[in-house]
Amino acid sequence: MTQEIEIEFKNLLTEEEYLNLYNDLSFDSVELIEQTNYYFETDDFKLRQLGAALRIRRKKDSWTLTLKQPHPDGLLETHDVLNQEDVNQWMINRPVSAPYVQRQLRELGISLDELSYMGSLMTRRKERNYKNTTVVLDHSFYFEKSDYELELEAGSKETGLNVFRELLKEYHIPERKTDNKIKRFYNAKPQSD
Repeated sequence: MTQEIEIEFKNLLTEEEYLNLYNDLSFDSVELIEQTNYYFETDDFKLRQLGAALRIRRKKDSWTLTLKQPHPDGLLETHDVLNQEDVNQWMINRPVSAPYVQRQLRELGISLDELSYMGSLMTRRKERNYKNTTVVLDHSFYFEKSDYELELEAGSKETGLNVFRELLKEYHIPERKTDNKIKRFYNAKPQSD
């Protein structure tokens, strides 16, 4: 499948909140996943203006190009699998064809040759099943910053929101307005002259 609806809830954490969740929910027993997101945008930030985002994610030895777009139930994600040579071309601002993402970009009025590589964000991730959802703890690094984040992925908005709020309440974590990673990345990006 090249498209899916992502239903997730996010909350930034302090280091102490992160460690409490990590220890109490036994995250030490699950595999550490290291992934890096490489972000792309037009010079005039058309994607951001449309509430969309484009990234290549490296996870182990696989590369996936993903376009995220607003959807009533969450985010519509469109994917293309890339190989190392494709990624190399994208990184030097010579994007190669990616049929599913390219079709969605065309609907947004954006062509591949308008896109430029903007930088990367590396995440050390742990995830586990919890009350019919997936709880994710992320420690992300970008520019001179790092942050801690709780994500909860669910099959439905209602289930996800209930479990998410229960978890925050149980661990005395205030619900914080949390931008997604790409927004935090762009907000931290040093301005060029």
